[in-house]
Amino acid sequence: MGRGKIEIKKIENANSRQVTFSKRRSGLLKKAHELAVLCDAEVAVIVFSSTGRLFEFSSSSMKRTLTRYQNARESADTVTANQRLDEAEEAKEIDFLKDEITKLQMGQMRLQGKELSGLSLKDLQQLEKQLNEGLLAVKAKKDQLLMEQLELSRLQEQKALLENESLRRQVAKLQGVATPTEKSEQMYLEYYPIERKVSPDKIAALASSEFDKEDSDVTLHLGPPCSETRKRKASESESGSPTVSP
Repeated sequence: MGRGKIEIKKIENANSRQVTFSKRRSGLLKKAHELAVLCDAEVAVIVFSSTGRLFEFSSSSMKRTLTRYQNARESADTVTANQRLDEAEEAKEIDFLKDEITKLQMGQMRLQGKELSGLSLKDLQQLEKQLNEGLLAVKAKKDQLLMEQLELSRLQEQKALLENESLRRQVAKLQGVATPTEKSEQMYLEYYPIERKVSPDKIAALASSEFDKEDSDVTLHLGPPCSETRKRKASESESGSPTVSP
């Protein structure tokens, strides 16, 4: 049968208490030694009996272990103190930020025309000045945006006009290629027939005889009649002499 659990409390019987102390002290020191060997740990155990007797165990040196322990405690205390100081500073900063948030919320509500009961005449005048300055800034920004939009619209309009003009030219060019052009201008000389007042044979004889003369009255023109030719033709018609014209 296994041993039953022992109630953890002070043993009233002195002899039993001394026997239990000896057994458990030996077991404690044995476990401390095993822990130091197995885990390469620095272990120190100090035990005082009820009669004031000292029992100790140290894996290296009790003095060195106690010094290390003291330094570790001081470091831990310093860290703890610093943590507490940091926590205090953080709490103070949190309270300050909460106050600032409250002030900003109150200022925003007053700008909206609320919570004005606690303000003096000077405070109200200052609030009115802030509102006027803010209104002027808003109007200036609005005018700037309107001018920018107007300029952008003007640029877009010019761009659209240029695109329309380019498209119109392209369409006109395509129409000119696809359809025949209008009646072109005359690229030849006008022809005026010879007046048949005499017979062809007589005209040829007169032409051959007149070419030999120094001052011939018959001139061959390959272009449209000019004003001088017309005048000469009119004078010859009046005199009754034949006229040869191209």
